Amino acid sequence: MDAGGEGSQDVSAGDDQLLHRALGVTDGERDEVEAILGRSPNHLELALFAVMWSEHCSYKSSRVHLKRLPTEAPHVLVGPGENAGVIDAGDGIAVAIRIESHNHPSAIEPHQGAATGVGGILRDIFTMGARPIAVMDPLFFGDPSEARQQWLIEGVVAGISGYGNSVGVPTVGGELTFDACYTQNPLVNVLCMGVLPTDRLVLGQASGVGNLAVLLGSSTGRDGIGGVSVLASAGFGGGSDAEDAAKRPSVQVGDPYEEKRLIEACLELLDAKLVVGIQDLGGAGLVCATSETAARGGVGMDVDVSAVPRREPGMAAYEVMTSESQERMLAIVTPADLAQVEDVCRRWEVRAAVVGRVTDAPVGTPGRLRIFDGFDGEVLGDVPAVALSEDAPLYHRPMARPGDHDARAADDPGALPAPADCGQDVLTLLTDPSWVYRQYDHQLFLNTAEGPGGDAAVLRLAAPGLPASERGLALTTDSNPLWCSIDPRAGTAATVAEAALNIACAGATPMAVVNCLNFGNPEHPEVMWQLSEAIDGMSEACLALDLPVIGGNVSLYNESFGADINPTPVIGALGLIERLTCRPPGVTLVDDATLVLLDASVGTTGGQRNPPSLGGSRWAVECRGHRHGTLCALDLTGHRRLVKFVSELVAEGVAGGDGVVSGIHDVSGGGLGVALAELSVRSGIGLQVAGVADHHELFTEAPSRVVVCTTRRNELVARAAEAGVGFRVLGTTGGDRIVVEGLVDLGVAEATESWRTRLPSLLDELAPATPV
Repeated sequence: MDAGGEGSQDVSAGDDQLLHRALGVTDGERDEVEAILGRSPNHLELALFAVMWSEHCSYKSSRVHLKRLPTEAPHVLVGPGENAGVIDAGDGIAVAIRIESHNHPSAIEPHQGAATGVGGILRDIFTMGARPIAVMDPLFFGDPSEARQQWLIEGVVAGISGYGNSVGVPTVGGELTFDACYTQNPLVNVLCMGVLPTDRLVLGQASGVGNLAVLLGSSTGRDGIGGVSVLASAGFGGGSDAEDAAKRPSVQVGDPYEEKRLIEACLELLDAKLVVGIQDLGGAGLVCATSETAARGGVGMDVDVSAVPRREPGMAAYEVMTSESQERMLAIVTPADLAQVEDVCRRWEVRAAVVGRVTDAPVGTPGRLRIFDGFDGEVLGDVPAVALSEDAPLYHRPMARPGDHDARAADDPGALPAPADCGQDVLTLLTDPSWVYRQYDHQLFLNTAEGPGGDAAVLRLAAPGLPASERGLALTTDSNPLWCSIDPRAGTAATVAEAALNIACAGATPMAVVNCLNFGNPEHPEVMWQLSEAIDGMSEACLALDLPVIGGNVSLYNESFGADINPTPVIGALGLIERLTCRPPGVTLVDDATLVLLDASVGTTGGQRNPPSLGGSRWAVECRGHRHGTLCALDLTGHRRLVKFVSELVAEGVAGGDGVVSGIHDVSGGGLGVALAELSVRSGIGLQVAGVADHHELFTEAPSRVVVCTTRRNELVARAAEAGVGFRVLGTTGGDRIVVEGLVDLGVAEATESWRTRLPSLLDELAPATPV
């Protein structure tokens, strides 16, 4: 059967004693299902448990660790556990944010896998009552010069742009990472942010016995059956054409125009207070939406599969319940409001069908999810709703630090020979990702003040139906698998720190984070150790920086041929700008200015930091093929001071004042050398820097550093000293060369040409994209 990874074989065709294994249910889990039901499950019921207890839906390997994350703050309105996290942005406005993965579907069918990833994350946002206003997409592939990778890249980028541009939500940023570990298992993560009046916030729960469950949107087909079990909760073997073809029916097919109509219809229903609760149909389809809404509301639900509109004949009940056909929502509606709901849907040309009703849950007993073939017909399945959505197994899987961890840590890339020409290594590390983001329309809604390519995107806090506000929002996604492969705890903490600093560089105060935890096979003890360490590193950084984790996603089984990907936690950070009247200065230079390095780890008199490490640096990996060593230490107390200082410094200019910052860029991947070069090529202005001792200082990715371009040097360094933030005067701007004394001497034109053409040249036959 599709839900078990066996093509289109009928569910009843397998041996009863082995069917659960084909569905991805272990022997122990089947025993647990029998204990819950007090009997053997029938085939439909087993299929329901299979998808709801899958790793993707239940988080059965990660829940025990995720509990250690800080999730609360006064401004948090909704934390983890709902469709999206929500914060109070002031002025009667709330902001919803969510990040998800669509990794395995995108490896099989990249265009639809990525497109439906966008569609799913949009529904998570407007399910909360928010209008989606921005999308970001962190992407991870293998060697871009290989033909299969080019097919994946082209398909994923086209899927994201085709869906996002068509549905009318701007894609305002993301990441692009290449590493051999993603060759068979690319990662496609998608973040979405939306805004809403605080009084429109709605939760995904059912209430009111006798209320109706109304299915909105597309008809239901066989596309996507088993997506959470066949694809998202198992690793890849060889990635052969035959294997891909067998799994392709489990990839959903999207329709952005249906999604657009669905967004508008749902928001109108919410504005009119015609909906009691609402839930999107994503992973596990109708069984997930019905069981989750019922369990959250402490009620039961009866579902009539015969009432579900279908696009294919002959669909069995298990197919209807577990299909992941896209662009569908489940609304809980009172019988008295049904006619008005149908009228709104009719005007937006959105299908609406009553497929269920809310039932009572007697005191002390869980509400039941009952599946009927017509409410007057046969009961096809009967299970406790909470058993599907909340009572999945909780595994304490074995964890083990890799046996070669100490040896790898001792293998210091600092001992590698110095480059003969640091300038050529800077060019190797300098890549313009605009081939990707120029295919996205980032100006939809005309809210985008700072688009892709910088440290963080910036948007006006505005949308139809919102109260007027001068505030703005900053948004970023950050990851560093190289750091996390060396030390998942320290690497994840440093990634959170980088995300907060990127938000500050836009003049915003970091308010919250979400995460997408992409890891390998949880049955490998080393992978579970990586996951646990990464969560602890995230927790430590978030606590130190006062950043609540308001949502996230865990994607496991990212492996192929038994080899796991590098640990890849992606952090999405959201910041608030109190007054946005001018664009932030961004990654740029002005002529005749001074370059100052703000460095939280040195003293306030222009001192030097501890000897820099090259462990986990792009220079060590991409220029020397060296992946070992140790990371530079992160001082979270000092980093917090730096974030606050930079945020306040940039905010002065953003608010329309006479700001001291003319350009700004954090130092991260590629180190100071790449940060300086990016400032130059993005502005077309040269620079002259002195006092960088050697290639260690040029390429180290030590945290907590920002390069500031200013025409008011004395004021900047005096304020830095007063704030307890270390600084160092690097040099000046102007001319047509990028000069780091004794190390780098490049023409700005040469560097710009290399920067702009590197990605298209790596992609070989793929022509550079035409801007939207």
